[in-house]
This record gives sequence, C-alpha cells and structure tokens, in this order.
Amino acid sequence: MLVRGARAAHAARTDVADAELFLGLISGTSADGIDAALVRFEHGRCALVHGRTYAWEPALRARLVALGQGGDAASLDELGRLDVQVAHAFADAALRLLDEVGVAPAQVRALGSHGQTVRHRPGPPHPFTWQLGDGHVIAERTRITTVADFRRRDVAAGGQGAPLVPAFHAALLHAPDEDRAVLNLGGIANFTLLPRRGPVRGFDTGPANALLDAWCQRHTGAAFDAGGAFAARGTVDQALLARLLAEPWFALPPPKSTGREQFQLAWLQAHLRGGERAEDVQATLLELAARTIAEALHASQPYTRRVIVCGGGVHNPHLRARIAALLPEAVVESSAVHGLDPDCVEAMAFAWLAREALAGRPGNLPAVTGARGPRVLGVVFPA
Repeated sequence: MLVRGARAAHAARTDVADAELFLGLISGTSADGIDAALVRFEHGRCALVHGRTYAWEPALRARLVALGQGGDAASLDELGRLDVQVAHAFADAALRLLDEVGVAPAQVRALGSHGQTVRHRPGPPHPFTWQLGDGHVIAERTRITTVADFRRRDVAAGGQGAPLVPAFHAALLHAPDEDRAVLNLGGIANFTLLPRRGPVRGFDTGPANALLDAWCQRHTGAAFDAGGAFAARGTVDQALLARLLAEPWFALPPPKSTGREQFQLAWLQAHLRGGERAEDVQATLLELAARTIAEALHASQPYTRRVIVCGGGVHNPHLRARIAALLPEAVVESSAVHGLDPDCVEAMAFAWLAREALAGRPGNLPAVTGARGPRVLGVVFPA
C-alpha cells in the first residue's frame, strides 16, 4: 500500500471542465517515491493541475533499489511478481491523486507511465533498457488508456533511450534571447541544453542524489541527506575526489546515459582507501556531483546564461550553492521561477509524452539520444 510521501501536494486551479487532461507517473533512479502529476492542456499550453509524491512500500523499494544497483533477481517468477507489484503501486498513485483533486478517471484522456528502471544497458552488442510496471495492470486498475515502455523504441533505433525529458523542456522553457540549460538533479544528473539557435541537446552528467542518498542511509539511517546537512559537516577529500573523477565514463562524449547499476556504493567502495570519515565522503560525493555538472556544461555549452534546476536535488541548498559557485557566469535558479514545480517536472513530462504518442508525434530527440531518427515512443494499453 502507498503512504503519503514526505513532499507536499502541489496544486494549480482545478477548473478542468474544458481542458484536456493527462496524467504522468515516474519513479526515478533514486526510487525515493512515485511522482504523480495531473496536467491540463489548453489552447496549446501545458499546466499542472495537481501533483504529489507517494512513498514506496519499504520492502518493495528496498528490493527495487537492490536490483537497480546491479543485483540479480532470484528467479523469473520474482521479476514477474515485481512487474505486477510496481504496476499496482503506480495505479494506486494515479487513483489517489485523482481522488484528491476530485477528477474521475473517465475525464483523463491518457496516463503516461515511465515505470521503475531496474537495468539500463544501452551499449553494444545487445543494448537494452528495462522498466518495471506492467501497463496492462495499470490500464485495468485505473480504467485509463495507459502509455508505457517509452524508452525501448529509442534504444531499438540505436539511441540511449535517455534522457527523454529534453523534448518537454524545450517545449516549455526555450527562450529566443539567451542560451539556457535545464538541470535535472535526480538520482542521476542530466542536462537539457537550450541554445538560442541550433538543436536541443541533452545527456547525463553522472551521479547526483543516488550516491548521496545511499551513503547517507548507510551511515545515518536516514533515507536522504535532508538539506545537505550531513555533507556540510564534512570536508572534501581531494585525493578521493581525484580518484572518482578519473572514472572513464565522465570523459565520454554525448550522447550518453547511465544509472544506478554503474554509479552505486560498490563503485564508491572500490575507490576508498579505508579510514575516511563518513561525513567527508558525503562532502566529496556532493563535490563530485557539482564538479561533473559544471564541467559538462562548460564543455558543451560554455555561454549558458541561465541554468533552470528541477528534481529532488533542488531541495539540497549545499548542492545548489556549490553548482552556482562553479557556474558564476550563469543564473542558477529553480524551475519554480518559470512556473514549473521542480518536484513535478518529470511526471509532467510523461503526461506530455503520452499525449505526443497518442497524436502520433515523435517523443525523442535524436540529437539527445543518438537514435537514427525521430520515433513515436511508448506502447498504448487501451482503457
């Protein structure tokens, strides 16, 4: 059963009689909750009606995190059960959100479900990406047309399958008078580059919340480093930071993507020498995230004047401050400044992607993912 998440609900006006409604669902790399967003499309514009984050049942979350970090399933039976359990959790989130705002499922045109990634291996010779959450179950439970399995068509077309949100960022946040970047601080950090002129680009930069959360939980018992307080008690270990930055993945050119199966505690542990203070390692992981983000932006779009931040990491003031210090030439600000709640942006994006799929419009950007061309993303499961 889902319980109410730690983050508050986010609501806009609820007069939806004449609007086209879509619902988006995602649980990101951190698996820290199921983000649900009801989105209104009206006169070509997209607005949040209601958004909330729901917590996973603890035992289910622990199993998903273990699989996402490279663990193996006990059996095919376990994978099958998890696929259905995740779908029920997503359906619960959708139905609770609609109940809270007083919208009937029949009023929702479609639901876009990202699912929960348990493995992301887009490299040769047999690239694949795998998100749990059976669309059949979600459609049956909610009685809403469901679009799911967004990433695999892009991978089949030679792409990374990620990130997929840049097309949504471009639709809402592009400006003709300045070079912008949208920074998603999720379990993995990723950029959408929005130049004044030229193609939209995007890519993962490396670990953000996933490693910070995992190290914090191991040493404090807390699921995440609230306000960055644990990291703030420590000092950056420059020798450890240098070893972490030597990871070859950071030097790869875009398009590129990664996940928890690569940047996990086992990866970190292999770089420790023993005797490090836990808070110093936390401070070093925060610096790693900030440095790799700043260096990626300097290399890819050096004249960026505005960095718009969304995702869970927006609530870590120490991480945001460090990123801003490393990008003094740019304004670093929350997506809330632009009318987009930072906790709901990705869920809104999958509502938008579901709408694109039903309209037969491509949802990927080949310049971002490296796919051979534009592709309509997602599999439709009728209500």
